[in-house]
Amino acid sequence: MTVIVGLVHEDQVYIGGDSAGVGGCRLTIRKDPKVFCNGPYAMGFCGSFRMGQLLHHAFKAPKPKGELDRFMTTKFVNKLRACLKEAGWARKESEQEQGGTFLVGIYGRLFIVYGDYQVAEPADGYAAVGCGNEFALGALHATATTDLTPRERLTVALAGRRQPSQHGRLRALHLHHRAPAQRTAPARSRPVHEGDGTHPQGRGACGCVNRWSCSTSTTP
Repeated sequence: MTVIVGLVHEDQVYIGGDSAGVGGCRLTIRKDPKVFCNGPYAMGFCGSFRMGQLLHHAFKAPKPKGELDRFMTTKFVNKLRACLKEAGWARKESEQEQGGTFLVGIYGRLFIVYGDYQVAEPADGYAAVGCGNEFALGALHATATTDLTPRERLTVALAGRRQPSQHGRLRALHLHHRAPAQRTAPARSRPVHEGDGTHPQGRGACGCVNRWSCSTSTTP
């Protein structure tokens, strides 16, 4: 049961996700992450790993300019559509293009991009996508007024996705994305990753600062 969770805390966006790849009755722990950086963006996807690979490695995410809502629903989505179409992944149903669902963190704001390319920003400051999203949303709501840290809240939300039938080691990758001092400033933010230890220490390819730690668990 896949779930990607995100929340906003003190103008920072935190995104977490599981590492499971499910096909039929088979569950595989994947090394390639569901949560990652692309330029100044933090992203986390559910559904097709092929779409996630395109988001991670092929999508030339444009730098935000001007009013962020307008930018995300126009220039960002148009670039995304072109990338998925060029790579042969985008689908068309009843003459309407279909993409995939994922979370995007940028400049201290959290967005959801849905399969029809609509862009939503949750008013509650948290979101979850994937087939386990209802469990995660309940956990995020229940912990909203507690003194848990953002990472602890994500961990609780991700733990709710597991079922006794899902055996094996599950890993969570947590990432937070800082907003610049002024959202309209061109200065680039520096996300911080924490995950399964596969990313080298130091500066990442996206220019972020990486602090990786093991975050694994085993289902009964």
